Amino acid sequence: MALRRAMADLRGWIPDVIHVHEPFAPGLSFGLLAGRSPAPVIGTFHRSGGSALYTLLGPVARRAARHLTLRCAVSAAAVATAEHALGGTYDILFNGIEVDRFTGVEPWPTTGPTALFLGRHEERKGLAVLLEAWDRYLAGTDPNGTLDAAPVLWVAGDGPETERLRQRHPESESVRWLGVLNEEEKVRRLVGADLLCAPALGGESFGMVLLEAMAARTVVVASDIDGYRDAAGGLAVLSPPGDAPALSVALGGVFDGVLALQSDQPGTGPDAASGRSGWLEGGSARAAGWSMESLAGQYEERYQAVVVGYGS
Repeated sequence: MALRRAMADLRGWIPDVIHVHEPFAPGLSFGLLAGRSPAPVIGTFHRSGGSALYTLLGPVARRAARHLTLRCAVSAAAVATAEHALGGTYDILFNGIEVDRFTGVEPWPTTGPTALFLGRHEERKGLAVLLEAWDRYLAGTDPNGTLDAAPVLWVAGDGPETERLRQRHPESESVRWLGVLNEEEKVRRLVGADLLCAPALGGESFGMVLLEAMAARTVVVASDIDGYRDAAGGLAVLSPPGDAPALSVALGGVFDGVLALQSDQPGTGPDAASGRSGWLEGGSARAAGWSMESLAGQYEERYQAVVVGYGS
C-alpha cells in the first residue's frame, strides 16, 4: 500500500531524476526498478561483502538493475560486491562528510590519554577485540605508577553485544560506557580524543568514521580491511583485523609516540619525521577532499548528464 502511494506521488510529481541508495533494499527503491519509474534512476551502492538479498533475488535482481540509468558506488569494495551480484559498470564516488562540523568545536574534556570507539556493538564491528586489546595495553602500561593520568577508552553506541561485553569489561576509570551519543557530543568527543579506534572485522565498504576523525584532527587506528584502507589513504595506523595483541601494540604505539605514523603508499602521507602534527595535517587535508560539498557537485554533474541523455 505504502509503495503504491509513493509510486503514484512520484508519477504525479514527475521529477527530473530519482536517486536511490541501496537500490535493492525492500520498499520504494526496489519498487522503482521492478516497476516503471517516471524518471531516470541513479543508484548508489554501499554494501560490501556477501548479501543474502542478492542471493535470494538472483536473476531477478540482474534484470531489475538494467532499469538503472547510472550506477554509482561508494568504494572499490562496494563495486566488487555489486559487480559480482549484478554485473554492469559503476562510477566510484564516495560518502561525503560535513567537514565544517569539526571546525571551532570545543573538545570534550579528558583526564588522560583517550581512545574512542564509535559504532554498533555487534561482532562485525570488532568491539570485543578492542576491549581485549585495551586490557592488554593497560596490563603493560606504567607498572610503577609514573603516569600523570590513566589512559581512558570511551565506548559509544549500543547493540546486541553491549550487556555481555559490559559484564566482561565493566565501567571503570579506564573504560567508560557512554551509550548512544547525540551528534553534538559525538563531534566534541571526536575532537577531544587522542585517537579513534575502528576495529571492524570486515564488511565495511567505506570508512566514514575514519574521515570524520581525520576532519576532527584525531589519529585513526583501524583494521586493515579494504574499505578502511581505501578511506585512510595511508593516513591511519592499520592493524590486522581480529588480532587483539597487534591492536594493543598499535594503540600503545600511538599513545607513547613510538609507533611510526608512516604511510606505506608513497606520496599520500607524511613521513615519521614530520611527527604527530604533520600526520594530523595530512589527515585533515584528506578529509577536506571528501566533503559533502565536493560530493554534491559530482552528483549534480551526473544528474545533468542522465537527464539530457534520458530517452535519447
